[in-house]
Amino acid sequence: MSERILGFRLAIYVFKDAEILDFAAPYGVFSVARRFDPELEAFFVAESMRPVQTQAGFTVLPNYSFSDQPAMNAFLIPGGFGTRQELNNAHLHEYVRSLPASCLITSVCTGSWIYGRMGLLDGLPATNRKEPDRAEMAPPGKVPIDRLKDIAPACVISRARVVDAGRIITAGGIASGMEMGFHLLRRAGYDEAFVAEVARVMEYSAAYELYRQDLEVNGEAPLAGARA
Repeated sequence: MSERILGFRLAIYVFKDAEILDFAAPYGVFSVARRFDPELEAFFVAESMRPVQTQAGFTVLPNYSFSDQPAMNAFLIPGGFGTRQELNNAHLHEYVRSLPASCLITSVCTGSWIYGRMGLLDGLPATNRKEPDRAEMAPPGKVPIDRLKDIAPACVISRARVVDAGRIITAGGIASGMEMGFHLLRRAGYDEAFVAEVARVMEYSAAYELYRQDLEVNGEAPLAGARA
């Protein structure tokens, strides 16, 4: 376990057509964890301070804009249909590159496409969503994890639920934001008993015990799941 980072702050990027559970799940994990340590914080950051309409018309009010430059220990990009536009968002790419080296760079689902397009995943293991929706199943569709390989040919594709490559941490499908939240608590220095207690309060213990094994760290293959 790493040394505890006091007042760990998770910034979650919200953008048009972001997938709700991708950002709500890690936010929810931190929300429950705050019952045990109120110093923990999760917040939303957007390109500007305007309301952001995510998937299915769900609207989010960001806490900060890029220009506010809020302090953070981790930055998370969720997935969703909107990542197709974010692939070419120069403002987002510039913002990510401006983050201090001490800040973890993380993603859920197709959020890893962004880091792939930026060249940040070259030579590193990373994951993405493995189950296609109807559009992705039909020609000329493509499963998101396969598209990641197209976007970032030098990335080492992994099928683990969470892949920790050091500074960059990626999570697989939509619901894997739960595991991303739990793993970020570990990276913040909380022990397994603390994280398991958060999962218990969320009535997620059975899934937690199953999925916590599906973790690849620094190229070490997980007990469940494997590289493609």
